[in-house]
Amino acid sequence: MDLSLVWAIIILFGIMMYIIMDGFDLGIGILYPFFQEKDDRDLMMNTVAPIWDGNETWLVLGGAGLLAAFPLAYSVILSALSLPLLFMLMALIFRGVAFEFRFRATDTERHFWDKAFLGGSIAATFFQGITLGAYLQGIKMANQAYAGGPLDWISPFSLFTGLGLLVTYALLGSTWLIFKTTGELQATCYKLSQRISIVLFAIIIIISIWTPLMDSRIAERWFTLPNLLWLSPVPLLVALVFYKLQAALKAKAETSPFIYTLCLVLLGYAGLGISIWPNIIPPEMTIQAAAAPPQSQAFALVGAVIIIPIILIYTAWGYYVFRGKVKPGEAYH
Repeated sequence: MDLSLVWAIIILFGIMMYIIMDGFDLGIGILYPFFQEKDDRDLMMNTVAPIWDGNETWLVLGGAGLLAAFPLAYSVILSALSLPLLFMLMALIFRGVAFEFRFRATDTERHFWDKAFLGGSIAATFFQGITLGAYLQGIKMANQAYAGGPLDWISPFSLFTGLGLLVTYALLGSTWLIFKTTGELQATCYKLSQRISIVLFAIIIIISIWTPLMDSRIAERWFTLPNLLWLSPVPLLVALVFYKLQAALKAKAETSPFIYTLCLVLLGYAGLGISIWPNIIPPEMTIQAAAAPPQSQAFALVGAVIIIPIILIYTAWGYYVFRGKVKPGEAYH
């Protein structure tokens, strides 16, 4: 068994689960400026109130897995991206506090926690996107250590991916609200989703062009034969899913817009993964070169095999218990 490959799959799965499950949660905060009424904001938050605080579990799993299985990659990535990751974590903490305090605040105080929730959601998402962009554009290394500067993560590409992730999470949030609400709020989300999805599709096209222009190895991965034939279904599926999403929104479907948005996110995630595989530190450090000793990977894998099914079971149970529409006036306790 290739333990490095197994651990790479586990880490990728954990990050994917975080993006999916915390994406619509953060997206609700990003959409706050479009909903000024207290009742609308209460309803938006109540759609995720029972489940939001378990989403960061997957982020912890991805980070812990990276430390256990690829300690070299962990040290280099955290050295290179410590500032945006720190800003992201601070925003998540601030946002979590705002989430809890908002429900207990008086009418005169609530506006402060609304702004904190909005700011925390935007900041956490933006710095996640910057981290992704800085990672994709490559990390300078020398003698198996980070060799760049403290602000190398700031670039036009990383700032653009930060904005792109804001749009992505906003679409996840709006289609989630279509799925979980009714009435005027749902009608507003249909309109928002149509506009946001068009912007997201344009962003996907720009990143798909920018990424291979930024690195000739990525261009070679996608545009040389026979890879071009093998990988062509990915952009074709993106176009198809976008078309189906638009059709579902026009037909006022309630469940399928969220599913199609998830498919867009997963296809984008797959495309970025294809671009850098098998490197764990772009542009050159492979998963095998950064791997911990097999004994360490095997020891940690025992714990992962036990804990991941438990997380999946209690997560699925939570979503099952709180299934269905959330109605106005329902409270969070």
